[in-house]
Amino acid sequence: MSISLLLTIAVIGILLLLVLIIKFKVQPFIALLLVSLFVALATDIPVDKIWSIMTAGMGGLLGHVALIIGLGAMLGKLIEYSGGTYSLAQYFTNKLGKKRTIVALSIAAFFLGIPVFFEVGFIVIIPIIYGFAKINNLSPVKFGLPVSGAMLTVHVVLSPHPGPVAAIGNLNADIGLQTMIALIISIIVACLGVYYSKYLNRKEYKIDDEIRNEMMNTKQVDNTKSAPHAYTIVALIVTPILLIMVGTMGSYLVDNVVLRNYLSLIGAPGIALLFAIFLACFFIGRQQKWSIKQCSDLMEHSLPSIATIIFVIGGGGIFGKVLIESGIGKSLADALYMIHLPLIPAAFLISLALRASQGSATVAIITTSSLLAESTAGLNQIQIVLITISTCFGGLGLSHVNDAGFWVVTKYLGLSVSDGLKTWTILTTLLGVTGFICTWLLWFIV
Repeated sequence: MSISLLLTIAVIGILLLLVLIIKFKVQPFIALLLVSLFVALATDIPVDKIWSIMTAGMGGLLGHVALIIGLGAMLGKLIEYSGGTYSLAQYFTNKLGKKRTIVALSIAAFFLGIPVFFEVGFIVIIPIIYGFAKINNLSPVKFGLPVSGAMLTVHVVLSPHPGPVAAIGNLNADIGLQTMIALIISIIVACLGVYYSKYLNRKEYKIDDEIRNEMMNTKQVDNTKSAPHAYTIVALIVTPILLIMVGTMGSYLVDNVVLRNYLSLIGAPGIALLFAIFLACFFIGRQQKWSIKQCSDLMEHSLPSIATIIFVIGGGGIFGKVLIESGIGKSLADALYMIHLPLIPAAFLISLALRASQGSATVAIITTSSLLAESTAGLNQIQIVLITISTCFGGLGLSHVNDAGFWVVTKYLGLSVSDGLKTWTILTTLLGVTGFICTWLLWFIV
């Protein structure tokens, strides 16, 4: 099948998905299934393989994400019901003032995003976003956009995340030099992301009623029963992050195989969150005088509200998998590669095209770096590092309906699909382009 026909099918599929969801109000999971089936049939994927591809797309994504979302929701419910979210937001708002809280939370998210996967970090921090939004009487989008933008920036550019690690390996870049330069550019991008978010937030977006109720039901501190101290909540949030960091660093620094394996297990996101839940039940439960049954009931009540989010994210995984198996992304990348663009813009554009066509930033970065692996012969290490970084920033932009991250952010912030495209998709693209421009400017300097 020709590249032009494949791309036409992809465009029709995405437009059909948007029409079904925005115009006809079809439930997003059902719409994603229908459009995935249409694209699979239209691109001549063998009929006997379509269902297995769709189930693999959902299972492969949710095998990682569902566990994290579920445990994150349980931890968030324990903190929220105790009044801890409100306590934390009130404490830091009083210390920093309303104008500084967004910047402070974005800085925290930036460093949180270095050792922690984007979805994990966002789900851990979302109750705090709700708390800050309520105490400041603002939409959660005001906090959520800059925070998620900062976290995704470091996720796609810095080690130990899989995309940049694979790109460094494929292009034989120096990991120390790449980390140093990428960190500096990422700081610039994340800082500008706060201003981009402020511009995108110049209008008020309608928030889904369920999310608005979730935010407004954040328990306030009353005079008869004090909430946990803000530092207790900080400790509960930081604990899984530290455990994940220990697991990550252990895999690099520890020589003993047995010890390294145990550290990796402790640092697995699900295990780290499970341990944080245990601590929350012990410290918050004791402070609030909850029984084991009360803690269990609270955790159980946190699950129904995330069912829709999990299924929609799974639907995004199905759509992305179908697009990958159809060959749409690779055909587009090959076409761009054959144009023989200069290496820095070629790296960015190929990665951006792959990101837009199949959804996964990691897949886009890995595929692009593989295509460019033989093109870096004769270049010095700084040039190779800059090509690597440009590839990574291409994977940052154009997050939309075929990306699980799009659904995580928009669903948790209560945005409609159309408003998600107007905010999150535009923000990720602005961040990616900004990172690319900074990288290209350095290319001319070196």
